Amino acid sequence: MIDKLLDAPLEVGGSTPMLLLVLVALEAVLSADNAVALASISQGLADDKLRRQALNIGLILAYILRMTLILAATWVVRYWQFQVLGAAYLLWLVFQYFTSSKGEDGEHHGPKFTSVWQAIPTIAITDLAFSLDSVATAIAVSTDTWLVISGATIGIIILRFMAGLFIKWLDEYTHLEDAGYITVGLVGIKLLVKAAFPDLEIPEALVVITIGAIFAWGFSQRKDTPVKLPDAGE
Repeated sequence: MIDKLLDAPLEVGGSTPMLLLVLVALEAVLSADNAVALASISQGLADDKLRRQALNIGLILAYILRMTLILAATWVVRYWQFQVLGAAYLLWLVFQYFTSSKGEDGEHHGPKFTSVWQAIPTIAITDLAFSLDSVATAIAVSTDTWLVISGATIGIIILRFMAGLFIKWLDEYTHLEDAGYITVGLVGIKLLVKAAFPDLEIPEALVVITIGAIFAWGFSQRKDTPVKLPDAGE
């Protein structure tokens, strides 16, 4: 399905509305792992209101960085060093997570932040690292910069909505945070493979199926919700 979408310019005959629809669909499909990663990072803030505030401001900054990346995409894709830097950053996040001490619930947890402004740069840079992959996919679909920007704009709105859902789900499912960081690691490995073997085509359908299987495991077990006992006077 994804591989057919990548061939869309040949099939839709350059139809602008259809191309925009394809770009938005790609953004939505490729944003699931990004969304759970950003939601997991925001979990480092203790208060739910602060988490949402960090996501809102962080994604505004991420949007600016993503637009800059799109405008410089034809230059950036020529240098494998950008992909290596993005991969190193994502794999560093994964290493930090899985080597962290387990909490009282017996699970690993991401970095802790004492303020919104500590979380915002991490959210923005993480989205930028993910964007190295999604922007390359977008410009393969269309060389019209304004179309790619339009698709990315809608995509960042979808990403914010999805991240908001994952914030809620991370409190409900035992393995979801682990699954999120595993997919972050997969994206990092994918960037490294692309940098080392630029002519190697990794089927997007295979990537989506693999991430889908990891998410299925992530949603496979709900956390035990403690039963609230009535007060003595009730």
